[in-house]
Amino acid sequence: MVVKKHDLTHVRHDPAHCLAPGLFRSLKKGERKHRKLDVTYSFGENESMRFVGFEPLGADDMRFLQAIVAFGGPNGILLTVEPDTDTGRQLRLFLEPKFEAIEQDALVVRESLPKLLSEIGLTDGGDNIAALKASLLRMSNVTVLITKGNKQAAFHLMSHAFSGDDGRLWVALNPRIAEAVLGRRSFTRICMTEIRGLKTDPARLMHQRLCGWIDPGKSGKVEIDTLCGYVWPDESSNPNTAKTRRLAVRRALDELATVGWTVSEYARGKWELKRPKESSKPHAPDAPAPELLPPPAQIADQICC
Repeated sequence: MVVKKHDLTHVRHDPAHCLAPGLFRSLKKGERKHRKLDVTYSFGENESMRFVGFEPLGADDMRFLQAIVAFGGPNGILLTVEPDTDTGRQLRLFLEPKFEAIEQDALVVRESLPKLLSEIGLTDGGDNIAALKASLLRMSNVTVLITKGNKQAAFHLMSHAFSGDDGRLWVALNPRIAEAVLGRRSFTRICMTEIRGLKTDPARLMHQRLCGWIDPGKSGKVEIDTLCGYVWPDESSNPNTAKTRRLAVRRALDELATVGWTVSEYARGKWELKRPKESSKPHAPDAPAPELLPPPAQIADQICC
């Protein structure tokens, strides 16, 4: 068997996109037709982020976004306020920055669909390509509103377009994610090897949320019903449903253990979880330190190519 080589080691993600309760959730087949997305996450000093969309976002959307953000480390192209190219202007227009965001940079990733799928452990079969395209459309229709005191910024979660020359994908990541990737604000580091190693939606959803508040090499304590909330934000009054969810969470914790996490149940339904140290390397090749990035003008020129 040939071992597939992967180029990316980790994601540098925006913590708020990782920690917002219910932004990504477990979805049954057909459930998207009956739900909308409207999630507000309050944090810090009088700061909040609201995510609104026509459809809820699932674990599949979360994985695709992780891959795109990961590519932003080595391959990101700064999207300035006034792009010089038609593609740049189109991506900026579709991102729809408003209020404070009008003066903020975004970050563009240009990559093939098969390569994006490969980096999260998926094949480039027709079903996966179709799922990725549907997810891009879904996430591009999500509006994000940030409020901090009397200031506001708004934009779409992302915007995207396809190259007419080679069919490659262009994705513009919103300014909040861009700042995290570029090291202009604190970021959540997520190990790509762990992402590829997880096989179920509950484990994947729990993993990103846990990475949002447990640093590499550190540990935290959490109760099983809190973990259930990471996967299914809506509480169930049906005792059988609650029992099934807790069982799924226990199995997901076993998955975390297989990718290197230390999982200890110190009391019934209470867990201490420790992240592996090996995912804490300060600056891997795919995510250069901010001071090593080309200056903004130089990166901006890349979008002209």
